[in-house]
Amino acid sequence: MTAIAYAPRKIWLLGLGFFSISITWALYNAYVPLYLEHFIKNVGLIGFMMTIDNYFAMFLQPWIGRKSDRTRTKFGKRMPFLLIGMPLAAVFGALIPWHNGIVTLILFMVLMNLSMSLYRSPTVALMPDLTPPGKRTQANGIINFMGGVGSILAFAGGAYLNDWHTSLPFLTSSVLTLLCLTVLFFVIREPHAASFVLERRAEAQPGDYRKEWNKPTLFLLGAIFFWFFSYQGVEALFTLYGTNRLGMTDSAAAFSLAFFSLSFVIAAIPSGMLGNRFGKKKIILLGIIGLIVVFSLVSLIESVLLLRIMLLIGGVFWACININSYPFIVQLGEESSIGTRTGIYYIASSIAAISSPPLMGVIIDWMGYSMLFYIAAAGMVIALLFLLGVRDQGKSLPVQPPVSM
Repeated sequence: MTAIAYAPRKIWLLGLGFFSISITWALYNAYVPLYLEHFIKNVGLIGFMMTIDNYFAMFLQPWIGRKSDRTRTKFGKRMPFLLIGMPLAAVFGALIPWHNGIVTLILFMVLMNLSMSLYRSPTVALMPDLTPPGKRTQANGIINFMGGVGSILAFAGGAYLNDWHTSLPFLTSSVLTLLCLTVLFFVIREPHAASFVLERRAEAQPGDYRKEWNKPTLFLLGAIFFWFFSYQGVEALFTLYGTNRLGMTDSAAAFSLAFFSLSFVIAAIPSGMLGNRFGKKKIILLGIIGLIVVFSLVSLIESVLLLRIMLLIGGVFWACININSYPFIVQLGEESSIGTRTGIYYIASSIAAISSPPLMGVIIDWMGYSMLFYIAAAGMVIALLFLLGVRDQGKSLPVQPPVSM
């Protein structure tokens, strides 16, 4: 049996898909809460409105992920979803700043989120499709590096463009999304990756995913839920935290998030290498403990400079968690269910993102913005307890001699 070769150049180019997703979500999470605040003064309700994408992720992405496992076209099995979803997301994302009221704002938000749900799982699943099992953590570091670059450009460049006109950040993001799709379409070729997965599928029992829900997977999903509960709540409400608690401008609050993304980018590839060498669980544990400390200290900080320093440190620890978590959950299952396990990964993260912003918003309405990072620290503590219950019983498949792609 032949296996796919590890082609770093293709992984870097595949990272353009994550680049476009990250730049879009970073802008969305930075500026949409500020748009909503013009119409809605209740932070809990704003938090709820920021969870729209996660309802689509929870219900659509597992189905789309499994659908892409079974899709066969001349363009590949994942690419058709990108060809439909990315142009639609680009159009509706560019329309968001042009809302003329709460109804049109929500309409554009829903349409953009629905469009992105069409291609997020297939884009993520392309990485293990194109990468031998032993190289996936390293590849995940590369593509998340690209995603982090997208976030930095969104927070830093978006803040600059927003000062010129509020539509420019989203319009630029849409143009970049279309450019990334063009490159992916002409560079990424799936047939070899598909044959690898089909060979593995022949060894498994197709259609029976009950064995995927083993105890390590369930404990890991619990940990994923709680660390995303903390992260998503902070990301969705941070610009409101900065403007209301620290007196920052909209652009300064959005720019501060670039510090978190910058250190994430720097640490992304090393985190993947450390996960390969010392084990994914150990590096994730390091990241969780680090973020517990960082979030606890941020709650006590009122200086913008110190806040940005802590965000720099926090980004490194988030890289330890985020880079290793997706390859970890794939490793705990069968090769034939990569798309399906991508979907259940999104179920856990999406339920967290659905519950976190509104719950944190309600507590903020009740007790003030100082509670935001205390809640985030508590979520990380619970994630730590779940991860301690994970026994890494997954075994990476042996890497076969590479063949040319």
